Amino acid sequence: MPDDVPNVPAAAPVLPIVSLDATTPVVAGAPRRLPPWLRQNLAPGGGHAETAHLVAELGLETVCSSAKCPNRLECWSQRTATFMILGNVCTRPCGFCSVPKGRTEALEGDEPDRVAEAARRLGLRHVVITSVTRDDLPDGGAEHFRRTVAAVRAATGATIEVLVPDFIGKEGALERLMESRPDVFNHNTETVPRLYRTVRGRKSVYPWTLELLAAAKRMLPTTKTKSGLMLGLGETRDELLDVFADLLDHGVDYLTLGQYLQPALESLPVERYVPPEEFAELGDLARRMGFRKVASGPLVRSSYHARDMAEDGRVA
Repeated sequence: MPDDVPNVPAAAPVLPIVSLDATTPVVAGAPRRLPPWLRQNLAPGGGHAETAHLVAELGLETVCSSAKCPNRLECWSQRTATFMILGNVCTRPCGFCSVPKGRTEALEGDEPDRVAEAARRLGLRHVVITSVTRDDLPDGGAEHFRRTVAAVRAATGATIEVLVPDFIGKEGALERLMESRPDVFNHNTETVPRLYRTVRGRKSVYPWTLELLAAAKRMLPTTKTKSGLMLGLGETRDELLDVFADLLDHGVDYLTLGQYLQPALESLPVERYVPPEEFAELGDLARRMGFRKVASGPLVRSSYHARDMAEDGRVA
């Protein structure tokens, strides 16, 4: 972690993994067959080919492809995608993510305009913009985010959601990004504090995540703040409820809960496949605790049906 980050406590030591359901035996690293509720039989159709062609034509990255999202076929068929800026190489070796790690490349100055053109041609009413983590950039890529939001808004008039890295140690980065006045500010908590170092690596720190979300709300009270967690990494029910309470204490409006799926052999193993009824129960608990909207289900991801969450109405 950078030396110039003040008052950020060290991450807790990694403890033995405990299953969310103590009655379910877990063997670390054991092969796991996908349960029926995670098997999808969707044939390509609708706007899938058009979306794929447009992304390729404009030379864009999407988290749909880079993170091997299980919903890509569905979303692209509906002519929607989550744009990933700042390149396709991340500076954080998170254990859950399949985005390439290593030597980053220079920013592409015309990328904001290309994202805006894609959003315009797809007819998007709500645009989600995310990125890899760029610890190598002085501002973590905040100015590039700001330019991309401005370009998309000018080209489409759509509402904008930013799904951002933590900008840890990047003084002034969050302030610069928030000048773009995103409608939804999203930063994923990912997991419970006990598992932070295992899942997110040594640079990511749970209290910093909470403060980033709270700071965004302080800077722009009209923006909706949002965060998400992956289930099935070894968290307990009580740990999840504690995180829910922490997020609410830091002003978070929207919550997403989804099943972690191992994207590559070298990624962290799945400790447990959480059944749909348990997702439904946790979602109901989160709503009763005070979140304005909750999306909870095995295939829920941060930007899955993001427009539904950003607009008025209940989200299942």
